[in-house]
Amino acid sequence: EEAASASEEPPPDDPPVCVSDSNRMFTLESLKAVWHGQKLDFFKSAHVGSLAPNPEVIQLDGQKRLRILDFARGKRPLILNFGSCTRPPFMARLRSFQRLAAHFVDIADFLLVYIEEAHPSDGWVSSDAAYNIPKHQCLQDRLRAAQLMREGAPDCPLAVDTMDNASSAAYGAYFERLYIIQEENVM
Repeated sequence: EEAASASEEPPPDDPPVCVSDSNRMFTLESLKAVWHGQKLDFFKSAHVGSLAPNPEVIQLDGQKRLRILDFARGKRPLILNFGSCTRPPFMARLRSFQRLAAHFVDIADFLLVYIEEAHPSDGWVSSDAAYNIPKHQCLQDRLRAAQLMREGAPDCPLAVDTMDNASSAAYGAYFERLYIIQEENVM
């Protein structure tokens, strides 16, 4: 019986992720992006067992600024999922994340945080990216890009990182990152 379940095909919104950009792995833009990600990871303030950083994020309408922990209710866990539309593995799993959020809505809170583009059209381009989005030059650019993500996960709360990338820096969230916060602590 285990063999049968292991051989089952994944649901259509949870496909295996294939990266076909091996010809772009060692370009100057790719090296800059990887270095940026490593630097963010090294200097992040979010660590298991520590107090969760609480940077500002912006609601999708662009009108209201909140803090990440404002999305947690009581002692419920808050699942943070950071990503952008130009990160193929993130987008391939977005519907799965939405299903997870819908399944556990009674016991946990969920937040998608739109961050800087992983593979912008004017940077380290990925031919596997579903969207062709340049680096965000202003908040309106980021809000427009986040609207595309909203289409892929319409029922998940979604906020946008500030243009100084405060939440991305605090959580080391480049190219993507997932955290569980409980009672203001990183799990």
